[in-house]
Amino acid sequence: MTSSDLRLTTYDLRLKHRDRLRLSHRYKFLALFLSLTVVACTQNSEVENSKISVSSASGSSTESRALNIWWDKGFTLEEDEALQRAASRWEQQTGNKVKLSFYPTDELLQKAERAIRAGKPPDLLMSHRAGEELNPRLAWEGKLADVSEAIAPVKQLYPNSVLQAVNFYNNAAKKRSYYAVPIYQATIHIFYWRDLLEQVGRRERDIPKDWDGFWDFWSQVQRDLRAKQKRQIYGLGFPFSMGAVETYFFFEQILEAYDVQILNSQGQLRVDDPEVRQGIVKCLEWYAKFYRQGYVPPDATNWSNPDNNRSLLNRIVLTTPNLTLSIAAAVRQNPNVYRYQLGTIEFPNKPSGKPMRLLVTLRQAVVFNQSQHQKLAKDFLAYLIRPEVTGAYFKAAGGRFLPVNRQVWQDPFWTDPTDPHISTAMKQLTQGQTRSFYHVQNPAYSLVVAENLWGKALNRIVVDRISPEQAADEAIARMKQIFAQWQ
Repeated sequence: MTSSDLRLTTYDLRLKHRDRLRLSHRYKFLALFLSLTVVACTQNSEVENSKISVSSASGSSTESRALNIWWDKGFTLEEDEALQRAASRWEQQTGNKVKLSFYPTDELLQKAERAIRAGKPPDLLMSHRAGEELNPRLAWEGKLADVSEAIAPVKQLYPNSVLQAVNFYNNAAKKRSYYAVPIYQATIHIFYWRDLLEQVGRRERDIPKDWDGFWDFWSQVQRDLRAKQKRQIYGLGFPFSMGAVETYFFFEQILEAYDVQILNSQGQLRVDDPEVRQGIVKCLEWYAKFYRQGYVPPDATNWSNPDNNRSLLNRIVLTTPNLTLSIAAAVRQNPNVYRYQLGTIEFPNKPSGKPMRLLVTLRQAVVFNQSQHQKLAKDFLAYLIRPEVTGAYFKAAGGRFLPVNRQVWQDPFWTDPTDPHISTAMKQLTQGQTRSFYHVQNPAYSLVVAENLWGKALNRIVVDRISPEQAADEAIARMKQIFAQWQ
């Protein structure tokens, strides 16, 4: 199959969307719910596995003069169309041309790394995974362009924590600067089915706020639901695979819950400290016990990135952690499911009794030093992050992305108390305690993320049946090797 066979035009996508709407009218609620689940959650479908190229230019000579943008494929059609509209408006305002290509998340990261090695990267890249796994290293190696001029007009609208997260050290130039433009932020949310709780006589107010009580609650509800429904349902949708980046993100949040600090304030490893090692062992043991006790689906050891979403939406699991609001966005078109059946709940207090501090990751766009149209790329990003532009883009995407710009936060869309998901997520980010992931402190940690060392450790415990101590020691040894090589 050629790349042209794989390419879908905007017209093709609109036809698919129209057909899906007709189907929903014909089969009503069930078909609508299933179609939303497929669109939002599976990357194995034709749309998710296809590259979508949208170019306003025609002819190879014209395309060579167009701004070449690679972007993550959205979870919904509306998400991609919103960015296409923003690009089209920029074209109309500036007279420049854009070649905008969408790729599934995993494919995009791999394609970008190949292009960088070949010396032929796109002009601009926005990859969900690159912010943690790639960008800090590229900045260190001097392969990213300084984008301070793009950020400058709206710099005062960003929180300091956001600016720090894109202020990388360039080892080639021996300086720090802004080598990425913040687009949106994400943190771990906990989704669950309200209506399933109601089937066993429970309400959200019954969910404990203490650490042990909170997680034991879902285990008990699993037992009650199985007794009532006579089917296999699991209380917890914890990922355990090396293939799902959610495993890494969620386990890092568990380390934070137990106050296990992997790096010190200078970005140096602390894993030789016996207390840190013991903390890692304790967290691995805590996490793995739910799988061993049968409260997590057995196939969680093989999950890919969308599988925890899929398992919740298909009601295989009662609750699951997720890094974006994609689960809520998947059912947004059904008000009953979105507002009343699906719930988003805050994390419980830490085991110490203190409020949870949430880990926040920043989705960011970068421009390459080898970009053919470096100035155009920076101009486009400066346009995109204007509050009125980025605000419209995020709203059109159904609120899956959480804004980083203070002015965008003021839009009632983000604080509407009748929206149980967006309002809860924004409350977590704007009123609670937060911190960045470790790759912001030290680019070497981006390799810990890329190799998903925590996913490997958990997988080793529940699949290979090694002890949490051995798994911790393997992860620590590899971490030390990564940091030693980085120096």
